[in-house]
Amino acid sequence: MDTEAVAKELRETHRKVFGQDATGAFSAPGRVNLIGEHTDYAGGFVMPAAIDFATVCTVSPREDDRYEVYSANFDEHAAFTRDTLPAKSRQSWSDYPFGVLHVLREEGMEIPGFSMSILGDVPLGAGLSSSASIEVATELALLSLAAKTLPGPEMALLAQRAENSYVGVNTGIMDQFIACCGKRDNALLLDCRSLESKLAPIPPNIDLIICNTMVKHAHAGGEYNTRRAEVEQATAVLSSHRPEIKLLRDATPEDLEQWGHEMPLNVLKRARHIITDSLRAQAAAAALDRGDLRELGKLMGEAHASFRDDFEASCKEADLMVELANKQPGLVGARITGGGFGGCTVNLVEDQHAEAFAGAVAQGYEQQTGIKPDVFRCHASDGAQRVG
Repeated sequence: MDTEAVAKELRETHRKVFGQDATGAFSAPGRVNLIGEHTDYAGGFVMPAAIDFATVCTVSPREDDRYEVYSANFDEHAAFTRDTLPAKSRQSWSDYPFGVLHVLREEGMEIPGFSMSILGDVPLGAGLSSSASIEVATELALLSLAAKTLPGPEMALLAQRAENSYVGVNTGIMDQFIACCGKRDNALLLDCRSLESKLAPIPPNIDLIICNTMVKHAHAGGEYNTRRAEVEQATAVLSSHRPEIKLLRDATPEDLEQWGHEMPLNVLKRARHIITDSLRAQAAAAALDRGDLRELGKLMGEAHASFRDDFEASCKEADLMVELANKQPGLVGARITGGGFGGCTVNLVEDQHAEAFAGAVAQGYEQQTGIKPDVFRCHASDGAQRVG
């Protein structure tokens, strides 16, 4: 997204819709997770990157106590007054901006009446975190009205709270954190327990290519809850021997070797994925630090195999997408990304091969499945910011 151009367009829209000039424009990106899957709720490590798809918000204060939001994507309005703002989700796109407003008011911030316009190009339903992008862009806009600034990690926690407690989606901290704290040409290694983070440089000649399988299997929601229960079961077994193991991030492969026989096989496999993928995320960041792309690609391949075989959360379509990617010149690494059971793969590709790579994978996938995939060519981008 050319955020400057989009912000200019949205300012014009704002003027037409509300009859007043916006006092500010703010953007926040989507994201892709390069490695470290389902490790967030185990307190482990993830390595996402912000991408150059984003949400832009324009805002202006009102003289009354009305909160009005206009979605340029849906061409819809939603509005409440200070006294009629709902305390929970209404199952609407407007839950995300109003959820952020609700949380900021809970924090004691005085937010005046406002008019807000929102426009985004983060693909919906592709697992690229359009929701966190909306939340964080909204938060920046509302903080500007309240004449407040907050550190990125604090902003991320408030946006996560809006999604958890208001929208009702039990996400981890990764999406909001990278939307707030992403940096151009870098991934970010995040400790999901301490919220300590460090940048991991992505070489400028490497593109991020995201391939959407266009499938989401019906059992994904139930299986996600099952996986979380299995992870908690494994944690309880290990904690009975080592009480300092509060989350699986505290456990080691050696712990599994010693006490894994006390777990059902499925629980052992889930724990093995969580523990090893958190370690792989740390190793991947170290590989990027030293410019070792061969090692990074190896780790991504191992991560996909672990997600497929131990976590059993891949699917035949995603496996095919990775198989096709591995045959293409210029590939650094490929794996499924996101919650699993469908969704997208993430591919690191040398930019001179990126266009041919995208075409070959899309063509091969359509030939074998009859499904035309969406393919997005991205770069690691900056996090939330004021535009202009």
